Parts: sequence; C-alpha cells; structure tokens
Amino acid sequence: MAADTGRRNAARNDRAPRIVFRRRPVPRDVPAVRRLVAATGVFHAEEQAVAVELVKERLERGRRSGYQFVFAEAAGELVGYTAWGPIPLTRASYDLYWIAVAPTHQGSGVGRALLAETERDVARRGGGRLYIETSSRGAYDRTRRFYHSAGYDEVARLADFYAAGDDKVMYCKRIGAEQPRRRARAPLPAR
Repeated sequence: MAADTGRRNAARNDRAPRIVFRRRPVPRDVPAVRRLVAATGVFHAEEQAVAVELVKERLERGRRSGYQFVFAEAAGELVGYTAWGPIPLTRASYDLYWIAVAPTHQGSGVGRALLAETERDVARRGGGRLYIETSSRGAYDRTRRFYHSAGYDEVARLADFYAAGDDKVMYCKRIGAEQPRRRARAPLPAR
C-alpha cells in the first residue's frame, strides 16, 4: 500500500509544473501580487495595499527603492514571492517584508525554497542577519511554526503592537559569514 501511494505521489510530482525563480519585477506582478496576498486569507486590506505598493515602488524607482524580490512561478503563474531589503543605518541587517505563497502551493516546499533563495541573496550582498516580523494572531500560527522550522529564533515580542491582543513577533536568523562584534579595548594605563 505505501509503495503504491509513493508511486502515485511521484507521478503527481512529475506532472506538477516546475517552479522558476526570478528577481526582477515586471508590470504584471502588480495584479498578480494583489491576487496572491488576497488569496492567502490572512492579510487585511491595508496590508494587501502595502504589498502591492512595494512592487509599484520598485517598478518606478528600480534598485533605488531599496526593495528586492524573489518571485516563484509555475507554468507562468505567480505562486509565491518574497520582498526584502536592507535595514537603513545598519551594516549587515536585512528585513523580510513579505513572504506569501498561493494556498494551492502551501505545504509543497515553495515557501521554504523562496526563503532559501532570499537568504542566498542576502548572503551575496554581505548580509549578516535576516529579520522577520509577524502577528501573534491565531491565523499566523502556521507562519510562526514555519519560521521556527526554517531556523529562525524569536528575538522579540511587542505586546498589543498591532491591536489589543495582537503582538508583533520578531524572528531573526544569522545569514552568511557575519563577522562577530569586536569588543572595545580598554585604554592602556599611562606610564
């Protein structure tokens, strides 16, 4: 029975469209991101608008916007994406602003692959740490488990940040070959 199930799953995977990653946003990403974040069912209308605005900003300003992306497509359709960028006034810290995967592809490894692609991009840019923030609402339980299983540690929790009973939960993962902080040396005594 298990062998039959394995063969059926393998056959299904052989027929599944291959996931292709790209970094450069294109105009069709604006409505595609709008549909994708709405389909997840967890983002408020205001949050959805911000997700779309980041794509528009990048299309208008290019790299000067500070926003970077990884898009995952299957058969030409957007099935997930990340938006990320450097944290101003830091040397090697980055924020993951968004990660979203179409409900039809959740649990298939697309999210994990998107996060790994993003981590590689951060490392190539000399990034040392990648920070993620999310909500403590029950709708985000699966998201928080995902971050933890991907090696992210909860580093802060700000009570009632978004609303009463809705904490901001922050995660962090060390990326690349970040150099440890140097300790300041005490001045030598005068002779």
